[in-house]
Amino acid sequence: MLAHIPFPVLPAPPSWFPGHMVQFERLLPKLLTRTDVVLELRDARLPLTSINRNFEGALQKWRKERGKYAPGILSRDSAILPLPEGPTGVVCERIVVFNKRDLVPEWGIEPFTQAMQAKYPDQKVFFASWNRARDLSSLNDMLIDIAKRNPHLPELNVLVVGMPNVGKSTLLNALRSNGIPGPTAKALRTSSQPGLTRALSTRLKLSLDPLVYSFDSPGVMLPFLGQGDKGAERGVKLALIAGIKEGLYDPESLASYLLYRLNMLNPVSPAYLPLLPPDTPPIADVYEFLDVLARRLHMLKRGGVPDAARAAVWFIRWWREEGGHAAAAASPLLAGPQAHRRGWGFDVEWDVSAEEAARHDGALVRRKMEECIARFEAARAEEDEAGGGVSQTQQKKRAKEQRMAKSVAKHQARLLALRTGR
Repeated sequence: MLAHIPFPVLPAPPSWFPGHMVQFERLLPKLLTRTDVVLELRDARLPLTSINRNFEGALQKWRKERGKYAPGILSRDSAILPLPEGPTGVVCERIVVFNKRDLVPEWGIEPFTQAMQAKYPDQKVFFASWNRARDLSSLNDMLIDIAKRNPHLPELNVLVVGMPNVGKSTLLNALRSNGIPGPTAKALRTSSQPGLTRALSTRLKLSLDPLVYSFDSPGVMLPFLGQGDKGAERGVKLALIAGIKEGLYDPESLASYLLYRLNMLNPVSPAYLPLLPPDTPPIADVYEFLDVLARRLHMLKRGGVPDAARAAVWFIRWWREEGGHAAAAASPLLAGPQAHRRGWGFDVEWDVSAEEAARHDGALVRRKMEECIARFEAARAEEDEAGGGVSQTQQKKRAKEQRMAKSVAKHQARLLALRTGR
């Protein structure tokens, strides 16, 4: 077992926010006026990091605007509650779909779902994997049920949003195939690399009776991933799930963080151990790890020198294609004094005592997860208050825009004064 797992040194996060993302963000508020259901896709391995904070303002405004036509949806503390449905109500559903459920341990899905629904009562939470037919059928049934509960609507309009490469296009292709009888052609192109979808799709029919239509949207990255260690870690996490354009990170940096996370998830028997020679203990140092892995895979340069760069690329690809399943097979809390730290996915981790580990149950895990979500929200609020969610370049751009707006306003005021003689 590893007694000490040092946090790796990570590079500053890159900026990747191409023009099509800017255009979609500007289009989103208008698009929501024609939307009944928002399917917000996130990655189950990064259930908190894959939240796009830039969507929140538009989505909350959407619910409040629709609430004008459905009296009584706000509680006394202005918390947003589910909107009433039916012939006299409006439809305003937000379903958060965590894709790739097969890449996180099954024991944590139900406690995390309960923790999320307790924290965000206006959202429905659903875990799915696109290679599981029953998950697709359940999600399809959920949409059809919403449509049937609102027969006054001629059609139900669904908008799919999310970070890059969380599986939006793949989901819609699968839902269309599931909901339309007979063979259906693939409607949307898909890719393992982010950024393929660059514009809003044409309307896709997902169901004939009742009528359900959907739009696919471009994946939208955060304009700025943050400052310091938090921003650096956020960027590396998204790069590991291929949510950031390939080439913006060097493989060794990604491998270093991946090794750290796998060690944290299971310091006794990390998921990578079968890749190394028999009887090799867990390794904390990434350079030592890549050296051993390169030799094991016979990735050698001239003179028999291990090729660490090639080994890092292989290690990352292994985790994306196979290793995630191995990590998901990890057992729940370990019994014994070594169980001081446990995690679920790459975002949710907590401290446990030996006593807590021995009496592992769903209620304990849920409570720990609720604490993780609360810490995440508090850190996000603190970061926003300190301006950590906006880069210096963006701050200068906003200040310039404000100065220009004031200048234009003054100029218009002068012209108005001249015209009126005041």
